[in-house]
Amino acid sequence: MGFINGLFGMGGKKGREMEAEADCEPISGLSSIASSVVHRCARILGMQTDKLVQLFEIELPDHASEPEKYGRDLLLYCSYKALNEETKSINYLSEKEFRILTFDMMLAWETPNAENDSSNKENNNNKKKEAEEDEADSLFCSSATKNAIQVDGKKTVSSEAFARIAPACPIIADPITVNNLFESLTSYCGGRLHFLIYDKYIKYLEKVVKVAKTTAPHAASLNLSEGEIILDVDGVSATNSVFQHIGTSTRPGRLTLTNRAIYFEPLGVGFSYGKPISYDLEKDLKQVVKRECTGPWGARLFDKAVMYKSSFLTEPVFIEFPQFKGQARRDYWFAIIKEILHAHKFIRKFNLSGLKKAEILSEATLGVFRYRALKEAFHIMPSQVKSTLSFYLAEKLPKGDKILDALYNHLETLFTGSESNPQPGPGSGSFPPAICTIQSFGFILSDKAVEFGFYGLNIDSGPSSLELAVRRSASYSGRAEAARATLEQVKMEDIDTNVAVLKELLFPLMQIGELMLSLVEWEDPFKSHVFLVLFLFLVYRGWIRYIIPCIFLTCSGFIMWNKHHRKGRPIEAFQVPPPKHKSTVEQLLTLQETISKLEMGIQEGNITLLKLRAILFAAFPQTTNKIAITLVAMAVFFMLLSFKDILLLILLEEYTRKMPLRRESSEKLVRRLREWWGRIPAAPVQLMKRHESRR
Repeated sequence: MGFINGLFGMGGKKGREMEAEADCEPISGLSSIASSVVHRCARILGMQTDKLVQLFEIELPDHASEPEKYGRDLLLYCSYKALNEETKSINYLSEKEFRILTFDMMLAWETPNAENDSSNKENNNNKKKEAEEDEADSLFCSSATKNAIQVDGKKTVSSEAFARIAPACPIIADPITVNNLFESLTSYCGGRLHFLIYDKYIKYLEKVVKVAKTTAPHAASLNLSEGEIILDVDGVSATNSVFQHIGTSTRPGRLTLTNRAIYFEPLGVGFSYGKPISYDLEKDLKQVVKRECTGPWGARLFDKAVMYKSSFLTEPVFIEFPQFKGQARRDYWFAIIKEILHAHKFIRKFNLSGLKKAEILSEATLGVFRYRALKEAFHIMPSQVKSTLSFYLAEKLPKGDKILDALYNHLETLFTGSESNPQPGPGSGSFPPAICTIQSFGFILSDKAVEFGFYGLNIDSGPSSLELAVRRSASYSGRAEAARATLEQVKMEDIDTNVAVLKELLFPLMQIGELMLSLVEWEDPFKSHVFLVLFLFLVYRGWIRYIIPCIFLTCSGFIMWNKHHRKGRPIEAFQVPPPKHKSTVEQLLTLQETISKLEMGIQEGNITLLKLRAILFAAFPQTTNKIAITLVAMAVFFMLLSFKDILLLILLEEYTRKMPLRRESSEKLVRRLREWWGRIPAAPVQLMKRHESRR
């Protein structure tokens, strides 16, 4: 039992309960856990608890006058103020008391009032049973860990509590991605966050920050600019090699990502590295970063590379991350590179500079640190859960541009003073600026030390504009994900089945096409005459322009009729007769035949264009004069007649070409044109050698 308690840091469940009891007497109206948190916050701030409560009632009288919200608002006020003081320390992530305190703040947020204590006692056994029934197949599947979860099963927090407290420390969470982070941490825990998981996440955050700080000697070889921070390094060992492909050239080396650029150091003789090659992410160079396939001699065999292309480079650069199974390593680097690229895109869009630019780079840096901690602690990748990188996520989400606009407005309210003396404004957020967090860890982003004191917080006056933008985007994202789920259900495997589905879907249009073809072919002269007279009447009266609006109105009426009569019932499955079964050999032969037809079509298109080129350059003197005179006549024809008359004559010509009176003359005219076209030679073509350039 002692080992299980040790997993929780300060003696596990009993240790934290003893600490809460030893603090001070309960505060009137607050639960025991909330009273404990307020007492500890007062101790951090160096004041008496009564003085802290009085300060809350003086500074926020509107919140203090509402009994039903008094407990939670007091808790948030004390928590934010204490965390603002705690996060100024350089080693607060390594302190066990800090991890326990922040988790207890989340617990207290869920049960802030005194009446919650009795309800907690009644539900204690139920919560313990629920914890025991958590999924056995978990990210934390060791027996000792599982027993710890069962012992302290009631000590779990919800997403609402996590989202309210965690963003108060920018290194722990970000307001844009806090819900995605919670889903990542609880993806195998039934939607509730255990202290053990939270504690492990914070410990790995501390480890990531320490590793980033220890890369300072490596920064000297890269000649980094002021304020440039190394975010991650790969390819430092033979087992984790990184390859750079430029054209047919392939070189192993070491890859480094900073908050401004990508650096690749090619491996030289004796395990030494050559001069680093820099790929800028800060300037507007029309950069393109995407996943790509690589292989020997340019063959696209292995989907394990990231392609970088910009207007500064003559050809794209492929950075390959070899991995025995999967693409997790490549996907991780792709995500963090895109995060930095989109952060600089945001900076350029709103023309940010000075401390505002440093704040955005700090947020992106902290996002990468959080993502590294998730990856190293729980092996969580973007393909498994929603992304926890703010700028990368905003670019992918529907209405993500609204999130970025709200983030810019939030940044403007944060810096209400001058750049030399910025002052946070009221309602500017519930967490210290990211740049202060970065500087508290010893990183330098600006030549000025920024020290923000505690400022007015949005305790309980409704969600901020940034939170509203994130919620709207999440609602649209849910609809998009539901729509994508239906796509996977209707995707067919082979070509024949897809063709059969396509034919059934286009059956109404095919029927209309067959009807129009029969009228044009004059298979039934009476119907063709009636259609011709009707069509000429519509064109003559000018009613032809109402055909397309009538089609749109008919479709709209059909949709509304179905909405009224279906009354939300799901749509019936589309019935498609199965195609004739073909063996693999038959499918290959069909594919070969299709490719041959496609090749022949391309050849015919090229021949047509080359013949037109020969005509334009008068390479066929026998017909040059005739073509020139014909073009002049057509120009005069189009100038003298109105567009309606030209359209009427063209359609009349096409429709009456196969009627009995004109059939013979039309066939003779088509024959003469075909013979004339066959006598025109194609312009010559010459393929250049590879080293030659086109002039």
